[in-house]
Amino acid sequence: MPIIVSMICSLPMNKMKSFPILLVILISILSCRQEKSFDDALDSMLSASFKSIGPGGALLIMKDEKIVFAKGYGLADLQTKEPITPQTLFNTGSISKTFVSNVILDLAREGKLSLQDSLTKYFSDFKNPDLASKVRINHLLTHTSGLPDNRTAFLDSLFLLTAKDEENFAPIKRNDSLLFEPGSQFEYSNPAFNGLALIIENVTGRKWQDVVKEKIFVPAGMKTSVITDGPYPITGVSHAYLETKDGYIEKDYGEEPTFAAAGNGGVWSSVEELALYELAIRHAKFLDAETIEDSRTIKTYPTWTSAMAPFIGYSWFIGSTEDGNKMISHTGTQGGFYGDFVSIPEKGITYIILCNLPTPQEEKRSAVLTLLKKYNWLD
Repeated sequence: MPIIVSMICSLPMNKMKSFPILLVILISILSCRQEKSFDDALDSMLSASFKSIGPGGALLIMKDEKIVFAKGYGLADLQTKEPITPQTLFNTGSISKTFVSNVILDLAREGKLSLQDSLTKYFSDFKNPDLASKVRINHLLTHTSGLPDNRTAFLDSLFLLTAKDEENFAPIKRNDSLLFEPGSQFEYSNPAFNGLALIIENVTGRKWQDVVKEKIFVPAGMKTSVITDGPYPITGVSHAYLETKDGYIEKDYGEEPTFAAAGNGGVWSSVEELALYELAIRHAKFLDAETIEDSRTIKTYPTWTSAMAPFIGYSWFIGSTEDGNKMISHTGTQGGFYGDFVSIPEKGITYIILCNLPTPQEEKRSAVLTLLKKYNWLD
């Protein structure tokens, strides 16, 4: 820039009349360079993380309602060599939990259930009915039920390859005791969301996957997203891999337990369609604004005893950026699929990454947020 300014200053007087035009051109060039530099910095980081001939991922950045960066890296299928694009479907892992949660909240809005309902209303076969009477729907939504995940005591890994939501939740009903009193501590629970999926089916009399499609996919415009229902979508989706000393091995449906249990991680989507999901949330297309705000607010309980302060809403994890802006997020990990979904509402920023090999989510998130701050996207 000093060189350009020097050149302008050295112009003859008769040429200085064009200075305003030159200044506009200069500002335009500098603006383009800064935006390109952000793209280049992000692209360089991801290109260094993913091999072009191996599995990889897709990343999207949205500012307000405009996608400012979206690109795929690596291969969706190592056999067909299909490249990853922003439209590639990945298993989203636990990001799926937010879809289950939002349907539960919508059914509550419709008066078809209450978040204060105890599990006895929906499950009459708990071995210890007293446990079921203590645990409420809101405890399942916030991972504060205290119900132990005892599946490995009753279900082997081979059975879990094909066990759906009902089979995954069945052992939970055989518990004799709680890890802690409901609403007093946090303990992440996959089976809690298998149970919530079954509650959706109990209330609606329909497959919960169909209810999610009707209530969320359709109004959000998520035309290609699908949900595991027993068998997973064999075509049109990426495969997940692990890297070993002998090369890549496939690690997804059929090789990794619990893929058939969809309530905890059965949604398959792309970064582009997850961006549509976030826009639908922002614009209250399937939940009213008050319910959305409530779902993305930290839930506190009068019975809380943990030394760790509460940090979760209804399925969403609530934190903040270095500058103190509210940050709403959920990660997803299943087999070789890794994902991260981050929304910073006050700044209109959405960051989504979906990968088909293990990827350090927190490290990637931190690096992306650093770049967003450096290039003033978080101003």
